[in-house]
Amino acid sequence: MSEISSRDAARDSANARDAARDNARDNARDNAMSVAAISSERPESDDNVWTRRLVLFLRVMALLSILKGLYHWAQVTGFVGGEDEAFENQSMAWQASTIYFAVIELVAAVGLWLATPWGAVVWLTTVVSMAVIELMFPGIYGGSLVVVGVEVFMLAAYLALAWMAARERPP
Repeated sequence: MSEISSRDAARDSANARDAARDNARDNARDNAMSVAAISSERPESDDNVWTRRLVLFLRVMALLSILKGLYHWAQVTGFVGGEDEAFENQSMAWQASTIYFAVIELVAAVGLWLATPWGAVVWLTTVVSMAVIELMFPGIYGGSLVVVGVEVFMLAAYLALAWMAARERPP
């Protein structure tokens, strides 16, 4: 019987030691969190720097997509352009393209701002669509190589940032 009581005493002692260690660790963590919450300095961690840059890029592209989408809606509603540039006076291809971009740019903007994967996919669809329309169908918007160059630059910037962000997160 004394052997059982000594085993119970040793187990109780180990449990008390573990509980004391856990309480000390929890108190240290709580103190660190409360000090970090009060601290006015930003942490100097370089973890996820490319991910933060990618999210910033996506937010800038979201703002740009909002502006582009609203511009296309302004064309549809007649807020921009003169009487000869009215929506009704344009070709059917121009009207369809303008409505397409008026809708998809705003959808892409929401997804980009939230930094969701579907937002990036919708945005990539708008970038590629605009480049294809400018190159393959120059009669619709005029075939501007400057627009194509800007779209390709934005696409390359996104791919580079996404690549670097993916490299900083191990699989």
